[in-house]
Amino acid sequence: MIKVIFIDIDNTLLSFDEYVKQAMREGFEKFGLGEYRGEMFGVFLGINAKLWRAIEKKEITFEELGQIRWNMVFEKLGIDFDGVVFEDYFRARLRESAIPVDGAYEMLDYLSSKYTLCAASNGPSCQQVNRLKLGNMLHYFEAVYVSEDVGASKPSEKFFEYAFNDLESKTCEKIKPDEALIIGDSITADMVGGAQYGLKTCWYNRHKARLPKKVELDYAVERLNEIKGIF
Repeated sequence: MIKVIFIDIDNTLLSFDEYVKQAMREGFEKFGLGEYRGEMFGVFLGINAKLWRAIEKKEITFEELGQIRWNMVFEKLGIDFDGVVFEDYFRARLRESAIPVDGAYEMLDYLSSKYTLCAASNGPSCQQVNRLKLGNMLHYFEAVYVSEDVGASKPSEKFFEYAFNDLESKTCEKIKPDEALIIGDSITADMVGGAQYGLKTCWYNRHKARLPKKVELDYAVERLNEIKGIF
């Protein structure tokens, strides 16, 4: 029986992808970097995904990501500009971004009427909490667990261990991992991380991608409004 549902933030509740496109388009104009073209987003996406996998594997830190991410993007695009300057601009804007994913509010309304909800995200704490506030989503959650506060990133066991211990102190009830579910778009951070700790998993397969071999899921949806028919 599911008692608690953990929900990822970026590209599950709030669209990080749409924010990136907006920030690149407006940032390129602001800093005189030339015209933003749609294929440039794909360059960012590939580099960003690679760097976040490195964070998940503890090969680099989030701080190190900030020093190299946009320099790597600009090098690939042939743009001569200080990537750290653009990173500062990018992060400042992201803190104020709250573009909802289609169906997110309806899903939260439904799930919060039946389960205890917790947000679970990798990234800076103030940024993620502020975005939930701006998006009028914070009130749905009993707790918000962000890697900066936890001291570990999904898919680390330490991330989930911290969350369950803290939740027990808040609710005075010991929740077992198999009484919890995680919903998210990341196979590695959300699905693999959750399953390894014993949670049930629900993959938000927003790109209708093929499930990697050796990865097992409990549930998968392509649209958030499908969740109401499952739980």
